[in-house]
Amino acid sequence: MDKSFLKSSSIVTGMTFLSRILGLVRDYFIAKYFGANGLTDAFLVAFRIPNFLRRLFGEGAFSQAFVPILAEAKAQETEEEVQNIINHISTKFLIVLMIITLITIIIAPVIIFMFAWGFYFDEDLTKFNLASDMLRITFPYLLLISLTALSGSILNTYDRFAVPAFTPVLLNISMILSSVYLSQHLDEPIMALAWGVLIGGVLQLLFQIPFLIKIRKLPKLVKGDHKVVKKLKNRMLPALFGVSVSQINLLIDTMIASVLVSGSVSWLYYSDRLLELPLALIGIALATVALAKLSKHHANKDHQKFTRTIDYALKIGLILGLPACAGLVLLAEPLIVSLFQYDAFTVFAAQQSSLSLMAYGSGLVAFIMVKILAPVFLARGDTKTPVKAGVIAMLSNVFLNGILGYYFDHVGLAVATSISAVINGSILYYYLRKQSIFTFSQDLIKIFFKVLVASFIMVIFILNFDQSHSAYINADAFSRITSLLTIICLSAFIYFISLRILGIRMRKL
Repeated sequence: MDKSFLKSSSIVTGMTFLSRILGLVRDYFIAKYFGANGLTDAFLVAFRIPNFLRRLFGEGAFSQAFVPILAEAKAQETEEEVQNIINHISTKFLIVLMIITLITIIIAPVIIFMFAWGFYFDEDLTKFNLASDMLRITFPYLLLISLTALSGSILNTYDRFAVPAFTPVLLNISMILSSVYLSQHLDEPIMALAWGVLIGGVLQLLFQIPFLIKIRKLPKLVKGDHKVVKKLKNRMLPALFGVSVSQINLLIDTMIASVLVSGSVSWLYYSDRLLELPLALIGIALATVALAKLSKHHANKDHQKFTRTIDYALKIGLILGLPACAGLVLLAEPLIVSLFQYDAFTVFAAQQSSLSLMAYGSGLVAFIMVKILAPVFLARGDTKTPVKAGVIAMLSNVFLNGILGYYFDHVGLAVATSISAVINGSILYYYLRKQSIFTFSQDLIKIFFKVLVASFIMVIFILNFDQSHSAYINADAFSRITSLLTIICLSAFIYFISLRILGIRMRKL
């Protein structure tokens, strides 16, 4: 076992778990106070646009391209040159983000039309106008969170994983307080959520500055140019697409959902939020650490550690991802009802959200696989291969959206996204084998079948557990959560006991 990898990924997972739990608390308050309707659809579109671009400019394409460059400089250059590289990249990055932010604020209605044209063609333009107003407030979040991601990339490269992983907690706290308190003082209460996003972005950026100062890597504005900026640009432009296909697919889902019945955007949002919990704890945590480690091993030309890191990440992703996938599908409705079905969030909204959660959840293992495999290419400076896989996956998603969305509405959109993730992951692995970079080990294949058996035993238990639909609907919040936690804990216990009986020992991986 790679103890360094395990320790780092455990730290990221722990902090991410705290963030995601608070994220669910945040969504609970949004559901409780605002429900799932046209107004929440408007906010979610206004929030999803900067959030989507943040996945590209922030911890998506930028981080994926920047971390290998910084790791290489750290291994081969002086500390003075490393600081110089950080300064030049940070300055150019800030300028680009400021231009994008200013233009978007000016043409906000045009952006809303591009991403949710269904709002514009609605007989009532309330959603369109409200989304445009909120976008002007939420979009500067892109500037703030992208600079936060830049800071986090520097900290991760210097093995300071805890701080960037904890930072999202501040956004959730800001949005919770805004929805509960600020909403009471505004003419349009839901505008409080937009202000919560902006305030959260400011807090996240300010929080990381002291830690950058501590490692003496706080970026400074500089004039002139540096050759590394061109290198970053060449890697980042294709990575803008390649590493963020799942987010592009989710955005396409939102665009199409905007022409469906009111509430469709919200139903997809709440199911996606529950998908993001295990995906962040497993896939994103592993990918964050793996990219830093893989970049380091590649810079040091240590091929053995490079391939061992991939194998280990896949084993952990498989052991944790497969049972989580089964749990999301089988417990979709109890999860949605227990967490969100209160006050303004109706029983019907919970039922619709649970259907799309089942569809998203079925693709969880594929989403995790993509998160782990894409950084393998990026750590080697190869941004073109993930793009090839991403183009095919995105085109498949668009095609499937047209068919499945027509027949199954928002659920069909979620199914299409999961299928495209399977396609994306399969193509990435094909290129890994073709380029003789990595092949599934016999040990990994054996673990897969053992995990499959243990997951099957867990599924049988869940199916036989007393969890009637009416019991969850009619119960109070405490009873719902208690019942849900009971079945989750018992299922996890049965799963890991089964793994142990089958001979899997985590410390011997």
